[in-house]
Amino acid sequence: MEPPDAWAGTRRAPRLLALALALLLGAHPGAQAEMQVSVPSLVEVMRGESVTLNCTPVGAHKEYVLKWFLTERTRVRRLVAEARVQGSEVQASVKDSLGRNPPYRLDAPGRLVLAEAQVSDELDYVCVVKAGAAGTAEATSRLQVFAKPEATDVSPNKGILSVTDDSAQEIATCHSRNGNPVPQITWYRNGEPLQVPMEMNADGYITSRTIREASGLYSLTSTLYLRPQKADRDAKFHCSAHFSLPQGQHGRLDSQAFRLTLHYPTEHVHFWVDSPATTEGWVREGDSVHLVCRGDGSSSPEYILYRLQDEVENTLGTDFSGNWTLEKVQRNQSGIYGCRAEDFDAEDDAELSQTLELHVAYLDPIEFSDEEELSSTLGSTVSTNCSVQGLPAPALRWTKDSVPLGDGPTLSLSSLTFDSAGTYVCEAYTPTVPLLSRSRVLTLLVEGSPEIRQEETQPQAEGSWREGDEVRLVCFARGHPEPKLSWSELGGSPTEPVPTRQGWVSSALTVKLTHAMSKSGISCEAANPHGNTRHVFHFGPLAPQTSQAGVAVMAVAVSVGLLLLVVAAFYCMRRKGRPGCCRRGEKGAPPPGDPELSHSGSQPPEQTGLLMGGASGKARHGSGGFGDEC
Repeated sequence: MEPPDAWAGTRRAPRLLALALALLLGAHPGAQAEMQVSVPSLVEVMRGESVTLNCTPVGAHKEYVLKWFLTERTRVRRLVAEARVQGSEVQASVKDSLGRNPPYRLDAPGRLVLAEAQVSDELDYVCVVKAGAAGTAEATSRLQVFAKPEATDVSPNKGILSVTDDSAQEIATCHSRNGNPVPQITWYRNGEPLQVPMEMNADGYITSRTIREASGLYSLTSTLYLRPQKADRDAKFHCSAHFSLPQGQHGRLDSQAFRLTLHYPTEHVHFWVDSPATTEGWVREGDSVHLVCRGDGSSSPEYILYRLQDEVENTLGTDFSGNWTLEKVQRNQSGIYGCRAEDFDAEDDAELSQTLELHVAYLDPIEFSDEEELSSTLGSTVSTNCSVQGLPAPALRWTKDSVPLGDGPTLSLSSLTFDSAGTYVCEAYTPTVPLLSRSRVLTLLVEGSPEIRQEETQPQAEGSWREGDEVRLVCFARGHPEPKLSWSELGGSPTEPVPTRQGWVSSALTVKLTHAMSKSGISCEAANPHGNTRHVFHFGPLAPQTSQAGVAVMAVAVSVGLLLLVVAAFYCMRRKGRPGCCRRGEKGAPPPGDPELSHSGSQPPEQTGLLMGGASGKARHGSGGFGDEC
C-alpha cells in the first residue's frame, strides 16, 4: 500500500502537469487532449445482489493504466485492482481483495465486480487512469447497499394500566431489526399516526435506540409512553417500520395490532331484564326471570341487588358478575328492583345505582256460566258465557274448529242444526304479553230425529240395472242420541262412526238384484229415541242378463233332444211287439215259423243272412209294411 502522503503528492503533481499540458495543447493544435475519466457518482444495490462499478476513460487512448482504489472510513486508500491497456491487449488483475468473500473481480478493461454485496462494501471507490502524456485522471463512485429489515414485532404492556394515573405509562416497545439504512418507526392508534414528541412529558413521549449489529446492519427499538384515557379501552395500536430502497423507493412493515388492558372507574350503571319480556317490562307468572346489572368501569366492581318496598331497600344478593335469576316468579313479586355498583374509585358525580319496575302478568283459569257439556234440541237457541281474571286485562274470544266466532265473553247460537254440534273453545289472552293465554272447551250436543243420507249408486239411468247385478249400498245418518241403521234386506253391516265425518254413522249392504227388489226397492232406516227416518233405493225395471238367456236356449235344446230320443225308443218298443220286427238284423237262428235254410259249404252265414233279408224285404214291401226298419 502506498503511503498517504506520497499518494497525495502524486495526485497534486499530475494535476499541475495536466494544467500545463492543457496550456501547451491550446497553444499547439494537434496535440493530445487532457485525460478524463467517467464513473457513476452513486451506485445502489440490495444486499446479497451483485454490482458492477464501471470506469471509462474519455477519449481515444491506446495506452493507459487503470487502477481501482477503495477509501476506508479512515480516509486511507487501498489498491484493489489494476488493468494495463496497450492497444488491444489488456492485462487485468486483482491486487488485494482485503479479505472479502467472494473476492473482487476485474473485467476488462475497467469494470470492478462485487458479487453478493454486503453492508461492509458501502464505501467510496476511486478509479485512477494514467495515460502518459495525456496525464492522469480520477473519479469517485459511492456504493450504497440497502437491506430490508426483518418483520416488525411489538411487545405490548400486558399489565393493567390505570386511567387515573397522573403520568405517562409504558404502552409498548417496537422492534425493527437488521436493516440498512436505519429504518424509522411510527406509532398508530386506530390506523392514525400518533404525534408524540421525543421529549419526556406527562401526556406521552417516545424513546428510541439504534444498534449497529456485527453484520453492519442496524436495529431500531422504539418505546411508546402515553397517559391512557377511557376512550382507549377499544382502541387498536400498532407500529410500522419505514425503510428505504434503491432508486428512491420506500417500504413499510406493520406489526400486529394490540389492545390495552385498562382500569377505569364506573361512571354509569345499566340494569335490565334479560328474559323474554315486552317493552313495558311484563313477564309471565311461572317464568324464570334473569336480571343483569352492568357498570361501564373496569375492573368489574361488586354489585348489590335489592328490592324497594315502602322506600326501604331490601338486599336480595351480591355478586361480582351482576347476574341474578328469580325462579318461577309469582304475581306478588311485582315491584321495583334496583342494582348498585360498589366502585370506590368512582367520581362523586358517577351514577352507580339503577332501578327498574318488574310486572308479573298472570291469567286465572277460565270460568263457564254453564256446564262444560250443553245439550239442546234442533231449532232451539243457546247462549252461554266465559270469564277470566288476569293482569294486564285479558281479552276473550270464541272459536270452533279454529275458526273465530267473535270477540267477547258471550257465545250465542240460534236455530240449532246438527252442524251446530261440536267443540267450542273460549280463549283468554293478553295482547301486550305474548304467549300468555288460556283456553277451555265447551261441548254442544244437538238432539233430534236422525238425518239420513245415502251414497249414490252407479249406474243411475233407469233400465240400466240387470237382474243378478251385485250392488253395494251405503247409508249415512246422524243425530243425538246416535241413531241405529237397519235394512229391509238381510246382510247389512253394523252401524259404525264415519272417521272423516264427525257425528255421522254408516252401514253398508251388498245384494244381488231381483225383480222383486226392482218393484219395492231396498230401504235403509235410521232410528233413535226422537224418531226414525227412512230412505228407499230404487232401481227401476231390470233387464235380463245376456249370459242367462244363452243358458236358457241351451237348456231348451237339450230338453227337446232328450224328448226325441224317448219318442224313438218308445216307437221301437212298439215295433218289437210284431213278429219278425227288429230281429232280422240279429245273428243266429231265424225267427220261428220260417223254414230253416241250408248253408252251402262255400257261402258264409253273413252273406246268407243278407240274401235272406233282402228277399224277405222285397216280399213285405210289396204288402205295404215297414219291413225290417225298427
